Amino acid sequence: MRTSTARRMGTALAVAAALTSMAACSGSGSADGSGKGKADAVAKASPVAALKQVQQKTGGAQSAKVEGTTEMGSAVSMKQSGAIGWGDGLSGALTITYTGGTMGEALKKAGGDGSVEARYFKDEYYANLGAGMAADTGGKNWIRYSYKDLAELGGASGDVMKDQIQNSTPDQGVKALLASGDVRKVGQEDVRGVSATHYSGTIDVAELTAKNSDLDAQQLAAFKEQLALAGVTTQTVDIWVDENDLLVKKTERGEMKTGTFNSTLFYSDYGTQVPSDRPEASDTVDFKELLKQGGTPGGAS
Repeated sequence: MRTSTARRMGTALAVAAALTSMAACSGSGSADGSGKGKADAVAKASPVAALKQVQQKTGGAQSAKVEGTTEMGSAVSMKQSGAIGWGDGLSGALTITYTGGTMGEALKKAGGDGSVEARYFKDEYYANLGAGMAADTGGKNWIRYSYKDLAELGGASGDVMKDQIQNSTPDQGVKALLASGDVRKVGQEDVRGVSATHYSGTIDVAELTAKNSDLDAQQLAAFKEQLALAGVTTQTVDIWVDENDLLVKKTERGEMKTGTFNSTLFYSDYGTQVPSDRPEASDTVDFKELLKQGGTPGGAS
């Protein structure tokens, strides 16, 4: 395989992993988008009752603006901003800037500036890696990743990747706290000028049981499987909810088999319009086609 082709394939694979990780993180908040009234403010309820209410009202939001930072061991550190929707699977558009890690270095070596434009849809997502990558794809700026193809190519890990994105609804952070069994109300705090109620909980995957969890048996089993397949052993989740039961901030800290991870996300502008236009077909190359053209990534140059 030519060096440029190997580089191209390695970068495309790195971006696939990074963007699916980003989707899982960005989709794990929780909020209600009605923004009308202040009925049953979370500050007046018990932690479990309050969080169940927030989780139940999540579906009304449909969309929000998000920005934040994510670090996953030595693999990647990045910041992201954009708008996401969750009415029918994860959708949206994000600008992701890689600030460090092996994935960020791979992008720079491919001729990019370390930033990626990503567009998410129910069954696929697209990534624009910049002019450096386009030079290796016949001038096409976008790579299309089908979740089905990723699942087929990646085996069990691909199935996890597919499931993470297609089921990255904004109530996952609340579900994590309910699963922990030790969710607690920390108190009132200021988040970017907004008074919010802070809740926190720590999850030990090995100790998750129906007895100490506030999820039903089926929900708990699915949640444990998701964490185990992702290699998560422990996870601390904190969320901040405003007086309208809207999530304004979420942090996650934990240990994975591949190292530590940290994520901080801020949510605002619920009900915002989410970009829905796919890139032009003439400006898009399919990831599966790249594999066919380039052979096995990592092969001899």
